[in-house]
Amino acid sequence: MKAVVYHGIGDIRLQDVPEPRIEAPTDAIVRITASAICGTDLHFVRGTVSGMQPGTILGHEGVGIVEALGEDVRNLKIGDRVVIPSTIACGNCAYCRAGYFAQCDVANPNGMGAGTAFYGGPSATGPFHGLQAEKARIPFANIGLVKLPADISDDQAILLSDIFPTGYFGAEMAEIGSGDTVAVFGCGPVGQFAIASARLLGAGRVFAIDQHDDRLRAAQSQGAEIIDFKREDPVETLKRLTGGVGVDRAIDAVGVDAEHGCCGSQPRQPRNGQWQPGDAPSQALEWAVQGLAKAGTLSIIGVYPPDAMTFPIGLAMNRNLTINMGNCHHRKYIPRLIEMVLARRIDPAKVLTQVKPMNDVIAAYEAFDRRDNGWIKVELQPQRRDSQGSEERVMDQAVADTFPASDPTTMQNPR
Repeated sequence: MKAVVYHGIGDIRLQDVPEPRIEAPTDAIVRITASAICGTDLHFVRGTVSGMQPGTILGHEGVGIVEALGEDVRNLKIGDRVVIPSTIACGNCAYCRAGYFAQCDVANPNGMGAGTAFYGGPSATGPFHGLQAEKARIPFANIGLVKLPADISDDQAILLSDIFPTGYFGAEMAEIGSGDTVAVFGCGPVGQFAIASARLLGAGRVFAIDQHDDRLRAAQSQGAEIIDFKREDPVETLKRLTGGVGVDRAIDAVGVDAEHGCCGSQPRQPRNGQWQPGDAPSQALEWAVQGLAKAGTLSIIGVYPPDAMTFPIGLAMNRNLTINMGNCHHRKYIPRLIEMVLARRIDPAKVLTQVKPMNDVIAAYEAFDRRDNGWIKVELQPQRRDSQGSEERVMDQAVADTFPASDPTTMQNPR
């Protein structure tokens, strides 16, 4: 079968690999009908998150059809259409039972203290082969697969695998309540869903900070007040637009690869051309802390490597800020978000900007890495699935489209 395989920093290849097989009674084999490229994948390919093993299949977002089941998977049957939560969890340990699926004690073979296990990641996460492939082995499939209603399309479902739950998780960790003023740093796919989720949770105003026109337009189409940090200082602008107070809540939705430096300021430079351990840039975090009102809340869902050590702790402490962060517990949120999609409270497919066949995956990675105009979220199709046999579809990201699908001011808090 074909799969996207990591060989080294800047070196990924579409190649033939052996098909997966059942290895444990709780496994399933899923034929992938939709996958996606995520900003986290770029962290691995760029080398800003280390520890990737050559030969690892990339990708942690997937939708597909169950083809084989281990004997202990009792809640699914062959032929079921499913979405795959990006993080892997056993469902039995104390953390899973408390809803902390991303901190499962069992799933990560590196031991109880190893932290989150997910598909297509570095050695510290398992590693597990990823979902940018024609088929995938899913461990703990009874908890690691969620059946999809027929009314939810693959285009919608692929956003439920990772980035919609992550954006919603970030908004929930930000402790957003009715009327709150919120700043979202980074308007990529996760940032778009953080904006949407903030509105679903009742935010009164949402500011979106980025430098890319297409991403800012998408945020503005959701009703966010946009700030281009190439043209103005985001902290000064946030303070001015909030009467000098700052925002109640802030979400870092970009992480270690944030592009930074604006308004004539000089971004910090890596030593000897490379970032050293502890030096990973955190401009988005600095802006978030500076732009928050006293006693505000910062939510961090952008990915940072374990050796990232820099943070404006003094300013945060002296202003009584609350800081929540972590990897998303996807399995906790997916059923809730499926209900929102079915109720037409939101259409996640509006974030998709490109749908590409697997054969075009390397070029798609390159365009996404360059942040080409209009490339916000890329779906991959390992299998042809439309009646015309078309292998490519480019979604029209019209600014006039309403997103979310219905007016969030009329919604009840879903928690």
